[in-house]
Amino acid sequence: MHVKTGDEVLIIAGKNKGQRGKIKRVIPKMDRVVVEGKNIVKRHLKARGPGKPGGIIEMEAPLHSSNVMLICPSCGHATRTGHRFLEETNHKGHPRKVRFCKACDAVIEKK
Repeated sequence: MHVKTGDEVLIIAGKNKGQRGKIKRVIPKMDRVVVEGKNIVKRHLKARGPGKPGGIIEMEAPLHSSNVMLICPSCGHATRTGHRFLEETNHKGHPRKVRFCKACDAVIEKK
């Protein structure tokens, strides 16, 4: 997947088009992401006993990962990403695979 938890993204389709947010959760099997404070939906919850009352709750619904674009930390623009292997190796001795910004060619490191 081209985005990871904690990345800042721009939503490029849907009712929240043009808004920026941080990725809260990634669901790779469904190819979806949850963006903090975006794509808010209302759910009607049935009461489940005295400790859990019912009502209408607002929650963040998942978006398809193709509807978000990563915002590059170095150039600040929404950009496509690619993958490349670095000369340095990971803990298993293989070349380290990283994402890079196709606009400014900078390596995007995980925080």
